[in-house]
Amino acid sequence: MRERTLGSLTTSALGLGCMSMSGMYGPADETEGIATIHAALDAGITLLDTGDFYGMGHNEMLIRDALRDRDRDQVTISVKFGALRGPGQIWAGYDGRPAAVRNFLAYSLRRLGTDHIDVYRMARVDPAVPIEDTIGAIAEMVQAGHVRHIGLSEAGPEAIRRAAAVHPIVDLQIEYSLLSRGIEQEILPVCRELGIGITAYGVLSRGLLSGHWTRDRQVGADDFRARGPRFQGENLDHNLALVEALRGVAESRGVSVAQAAIAWVLARGEDIVPLVGARTRERLNEALGALDVAFTEEDLAAVEQAVPAGAAAGDRYPTAQMAHLDSER
Repeated sequence: MRERTLGSLTTSALGLGCMSMSGMYGPADETEGIATIHAALDAGITLLDTGDFYGMGHNEMLIRDALRDRDRDQVTISVKFGALRGPGQIWAGYDGRPAAVRNFLAYSLRRLGTDHIDVYRMARVDPAVPIEDTIGAIAEMVQAGHVRHIGLSEAGPEAIRRAAAVHPIVDLQIEYSLLSRGIEQEILPVCRELGIGITAYGVLSRGLLSGHWTRDRQVGADDFRARGPRFQGENLDHNLALVEALRGVAESRGVSVAQAAIAWVLARGEDIVPLVGARTRERLNEALGALDVAFTEEDLAAVEQAVPAGAAAGDRYPTAQMAHLDSER
């Protein structure tokens, strides 16, 4: 497994996003989830990404169980915090107050069964709390030994600069794929100026770019994608047409659609680590194959011709959730 550098942190070139193992995309198999984490570690993936609100804490406990017989020091655990939930799976905003930071962290440490978290980040910037206060509270936890590194998530250029002025930031976690290239305008240049890496989630656009999604696929009400604008009506038809164009390029190069999409993100820079959201060993193995894809400049140009920048139809989140994205302001 090749390595990449995120700020002062060295990690595997691919990370494993564990969210889908806790029901965010519908029912998940816990046994298969643990087996997939084990397979990822055995393949050399060292970065596991989670959020304390994934499955209302279930995801952290799943990772705890998966790491029970593994060397904790060989694994980088990245945790997002701050999302408020209520009964019935409702979303209730975000809380970045220093007292809340310490509270969220204490519960995560307990659920994960560890004495430290490698990268700790707020899931969204809390507009009601100065980001300096939130980052300062995490910095205190770094000094206390409970956190090793500080990251950001979905932050815009101003927030990134203000956060970095308080404490070194190793990475910004943000959606980045052939269908979501908004960071290229301002956010990516600011991160590179400040020496901040990118952990790219949504590299397969929640399955749209996997090559396995079909127009007649049934999505349960408990699947996050049931409310996703890119999966609705004419938007879906348009986006699947882009996928078919990408399929033509991928097949001509002897790779799958998913591998082509992941390889494109890998090619965007050595400071970018794609998070693959595989919840089964089969999908993980396909994603790992992207590491062996050696695209030429001509190949990359063909990929971008198939899926041009800005070609996606629909926002990446429903309107209410888009409002929480500092990166989109």
